Amino acid sequence: MATANSFSPTRDDFAAMLDESFGSGEMTEGSVIKGTVVGIEKDLAIIDVGLKTEGRVALREFMGPGRQNEIKIGDTVEVYLERVENALGEAVLSRDKARREESWGKLEKAFQANEKVTGVIFNQVKGGFTVDLDGAVAFLPRSQVDIRPIRDVGPLMNQPQPFQILKMDRRRGNIVVSRRTVLEETRAEQRQELVQNLEEGQVIDGTVKNITDYGAFVDLGGIDGLLHVTDIAWRRVNHPSEVLNIGQQVKVKIIKINHETHRISLGMKQLLDDPWQGIDAKYPLQAKFTGRVTNITDYGAFVELEPGIEGLIHVSEMSWTKKNVHPGKIVSTSQEVEVQVLEVDPVKRRISLGLKQTVRNPWESFIDKYPIGTVVEGEVKNKTEFGLFLGLDGDVDGMVHLSDLDWKKPGEQVIDDYKKGDMVRAQVLDVDVEKERISLGIKQVGGDPFAAAETSGELKKGAVITCEVTDVKEGGIDVKIIGTDLETFIKRSELARDRSEQRSERFAVGQKVDARVIQFDRKSHKVSVSIKALEISEEKEAIAQYGSSDSGASLGDILGAALKQRDKNDK
Repeated sequence: MATANSFSPTRDDFAAMLDESFGSGEMTEGSVIKGTVVGIEKDLAIIDVGLKTEGRVALREFMGPGRQNEIKIGDTVEVYLERVENALGEAVLSRDKARREESWGKLEKAFQANEKVTGVIFNQVKGGFTVDLDGAVAFLPRSQVDIRPIRDVGPLMNQPQPFQILKMDRRRGNIVVSRRTVLEETRAEQRQELVQNLEEGQVIDGTVKNITDYGAFVDLGGIDGLLHVTDIAWRRVNHPSEVLNIGQQVKVKIIKINHETHRISLGMKQLLDDPWQGIDAKYPLQAKFTGRVTNITDYGAFVELEPGIEGLIHVSEMSWTKKNVHPGKIVSTSQEVEVQVLEVDPVKRRISLGLKQTVRNPWESFIDKYPIGTVVEGEVKNKTEFGLFLGLDGDVDGMVHLSDLDWKKPGEQVIDDYKKGDMVRAQVLDVDVEKERISLGIKQVGGDPFAAAETSGELKKGAVITCEVTDVKEGGIDVKIIGTDLETFIKRSELARDRSEQRSERFAVGQKVDARVIQFDRKSHKVSVSIKALEISEEKEAIAQYGSSDSGASLGDILGAALKQRDKNDK
């Protein structure tokens, strides 16, 4: 019989005690616990974790990228306890979550220690790929896949390989990894080891790995060196692909090694004889050679005289007459041209060539064909503020200065009578071969009227001439000297002896007047005449012939007698 303090537990009491025992242990929801595989049914594994009932986990959770399902009855596995009991009375377990929790812990330690982790690329997403890090999923940006962009990532998929964790955020569940960082680190170690075994000046075999506009990268057995385009051959190479092909085996010389950056400069032409040796003897000054145009620039054209030897024809040495013209208008690429050596600099490896020197100077040819004084014909090419430019024979230009356009009118007025394209006759006045200038004169073609007047002897200082009034102005009159082609201007003060008669309106166009020449300068082509001077000289002659006014005769009588005598002499 039971005593007063005896205890007879019921079914509910056993359940409460069991729940209490579970709650007091480590089997709490949200934790990772160990269990034993007690059975496998189809695609599920039955796992006993020490609870009232077992839990079921899909077999696929034991599989993953880079690993196979090797689970069997009796294996001890870690699972994640989501719920102690569901509606069916079973424990809710997860192998994926257990692995994720375990993996995050390991990854955080690796991230803090800057250690590499192993993962498997298993899927492609926008901007990159997803990587399984033994349960934890990380993002691999496309730029972090390899050192150089790769087109096909297929061979890298589902292959365990090392990665470097760049960023972790457990709260958000984000992990960013890099494969490129691992490759660069490995490559740097390999390069350092390989570079230590190389020396400057060493000749080594290599394979052309890549070709660019500025050169080619050559694989020297695990390390690349740059073969610059200027070191491929002594001759000009416009693009490395003219000489090299990817995969081609080449023999190169190590020119320079930078042990800090591990950069290696290579050369191929250094294995050949230098064509610039003894260049002075091969190409003496003023000698002429035939070469091929290899390149044309704004400042000139390069001509290959032999493989590895190029000279420059500067734009100023290309043509005698075509100034400020692009070299491409004179020569073309691959054209064979004759050139003259102007300068050789072996130190700077430069040869200056001349193209125009292979033909005769056109100004020398012009002066031989058209000596000074010759009349030539040319087309008006240009009009400037100081004269006309005429295109002449031999593709040269000559200039007519304003002062050489007309004898009578100012050049500023006469130049407007000429237009581009007009054919004009002019006389050669001067040719300066060194300065490449030809001076012409248009007014000289018809002859010098001053020279003709001087030769006749009728026009000289003090001579009395007859003029015809051509224009009446307020300040004087324009007149033409009869018997010549000369014109001049008689200013108001020279129209009469008496001030009261110094009025230009006394004269009319077409009227004939006598005057005395007071200036005749052929050099400056200037002639001046004066009616006043003639009247004064006639008065003096009359007084000398008929006596002074003291003899009783009036000045009017004296002048009247003198005029009658002159008319009589004229008759």
